[in-house]
Amino acid sequence: MDIINPSDESLIGKVILGNEQDIEAAIVAASAALPSFSQTSREQRMDYLQRLHNALMERLGDLQEATTTEYGATVQRSRWSNQYAAETFLYFKDILKDFPFERRIGQSDIALVPVGVTGIMTAWNANSGSISVKLAAAIAAGCTVVIKPSEMSALQSQVLAECFDRAGLPAGVINMVHGRGDILGTVLSAHPAVSKILFTGSTAVGKIIAHNAVETMKRVTLELSGKSPNIILDDADLNTAIPMAVNAAFMNSGQACIAGSRLLVPEGALPEVKNILLKTMTTQVVGNPKEEHTVIGPMASKKQFERIQHYIKLGMDEGAEVLIGGLGKPDGLLDGFYVKPTIFTGVSNRMTIAQEEIFGPVLAVISYKTEEEAIAIANDTPYGLHAYISSSNMERAQKVAAQINAGRVAINTIYHDALAPFGGFKQSGVGREGGIYGLEEQLEPKVIIS
Repeated sequence: MDIINPSDESLIGKVILGNEQDIEAAIVAASAALPSFSQTSREQRMDYLQRLHNALMERLGDLQEATTTEYGATVQRSRWSNQYAAETFLYFKDILKDFPFERRIGQSDIALVPVGVTGIMTAWNANSGSISVKLAAAIAAGCTVVIKPSEMSALQSQVLAECFDRAGLPAGVINMVHGRGDILGTVLSAHPAVSKILFTGSTAVGKIIAHNAVETMKRVTLELSGKSPNIILDDADLNTAIPMAVNAAFMNSGQACIAGSRLLVPEGALPEVKNILLKTMTTQVVGNPKEEHTVIGPMASKKQFERIQHYIKLGMDEGAEVLIGGLGKPDGLLDGFYVKPTIFTGVSNRMTIAQEEIFGPVLAVISYKTEEEAIAIANDTPYGLHAYISSSNMERAQKVAAQINAGRVAINTIYHDALAPFGGFKQSGVGREGGIYGLEEQLEPKVIIS
């Protein structure tokens, strides 16, 4: 498969895609390594996690370069995401220090044991971080893994694989195979030797994986789509909240499952909100992701570019007002998969652009009359991954947060807490990643009654 630089559409490489035999060989290797690796000590696994961290840190510059060149992430994003990936191994090392693998309940001894061979499948929008948070939890638990990264992230995954090899874990513990999800993912999710699936991607694909996995009763952790609401309460400081809302919507060039893509604002504040949005957009520089001042880079692929154009046209056809942006490419950026960051106003929550995950820099502004209506609109979605709230009254914001059906709610911030569990309600997923909850997803309780 050709690897295309999304910044200028040039051919920068090719990746050989694996087949069923390749993924089968990886599963055999992971299965062979499991008996001894599952019996390693806490201290051994802490050492392995430290080695993985060190190996990534040695290649941090290469990882950043690959992320920017292959994916089009801005330099700021690629620095943060790859640093986070490396630090993830230290987070799990720290969790292991005091984690109670043995517990006494009633007349029983409880041992939390490794779930087994784990299949890891990740999306293209957060390659190193998504792989590392899953891998770190598996290694901490004593599980062996087969990683199927997105084929669109081949250069980034190549550097990661070299890092994993450099860390020097026992043979067969970490395996990686490039290839198409409909081929390799089908094998991973159905294979009887695989006990657990960790997947990040769309809800549509997550349902296919879950369906395949149930035949062998695999445990699954699915981190899926989102359509996150950002509620601006009527007591919020708009000059702080609205620029933060733009950042929440356009983070990672809008290619983020947690993007705050629905902005809910009080009806009376709409004129002021529009003015602040337009002012804020003057700072959202679109361009070459390798330039420090760039805030929004290209979309990851031509397919993704066309997807965004489709949704922008749908928004216009359904009667939403284009406040800024629209169809086509920004001026002066004809080469590359660049889109115009687009903000729609006059949006009804029933419109397609308010219900479906667009996965690009498109923001839908929805007005509301009462706090109760804002909560109802926020929850009126099949998804429940993330939500944002802005308010000058923390007690009030906490009460609103308690009524939002989402796995995470951020109040007056877009901070990511790596130690807290991450995952969604409703069709945004099953299970949790990150921190102690992510570790426990890789363990099974075994009861000895005596």
